[in-house]
Amino acid sequence: MSLRDPNVSNVKKPKRIAIVISNPAVSTTTNWPVGFWWSELTHPYHAFEEAGYEVEVFSPNGGKCEADGMSDPNDASGYSSSDLISQGFMHTPKLRALVDNTRKVSEIEVKAFDAIVVAGGQAPMFTFEKATDLHRKFVEFYEAGKVACALCHGSAILNFAKLSNGEFLAKGKTVTGFANVEEDFADNAVWNYNLLPRDKHVMPWRIEDELKKLGANYVQAGLWRGFAVRDGNLITGQQNFSGAETARLIIETIGR
Repeated sequence: MSLRDPNVSNVKKPKRIAIVISNPAVSTTTNWPVGFWWSELTHPYHAFEEAGYEVEVFSPNGGKCEADGMSDPNDASGYSSSDLISQGFMHTPKLRALVDNTRKVSEIEVKAFDAIVVAGGQAPMFTFEKATDLHRKFVEFYEAGKVACALCHGSAILNFAKLSNGEFLAKGKTVTGFANVEEDFADNAVWNYNLLPRDKHVMPWRIEDELKKLGANYVQAGLWRGFAVRDGNLITGQQNFSGAETARLIIETIGR
């Protein structure tokens, strides 16, 4: 019997991933437009596609999302100019449409997916506190025994996500996210270019500090080093250079 036969019932279904990117916002610290970070969407997406997974893209409010400028390979800063994966994604109409027309997080059916991945960028630090649908969905995945993953500033979700018993999900867990040494680097960069006075910071709060306050075992691998860590079905990635490591841990956890 051919595998193409519609009567075959044992054909393996592909794993399914819900990637969440942030909606555009304005930074309350710099007054700059902020959004998601391209590589934190595109690099995991590429790894999941290579593994044969199906991927859908969501955002807390749905609709068109915008990326942080420096994450664009074509940005004048040149910061991400070597990011060929994002370049290819952005210039593939079918893929670009996933960002231009995201579905709302509230529409995610947990039973239909194997993992949720919350990407970062600057906007999560200003918007995730009020993203209550995202808090709930992230915890639903975790409590269902499915992979709940946050990457870079997407780990801001852990500062708000509480289990059904009222405890913070991150309490007692080994986690990572954008590190203080990386926040220091970003602050110094904008100070040196006189983009902010030295009594101002790029971010309104710091992931490393707040997760430690919640009782999490925060770990990191050093400045700009790709790093991800798994604690049960909770997976976290350190920063924008950690997309591949994060996706690899997810693939190892849920299989192919």
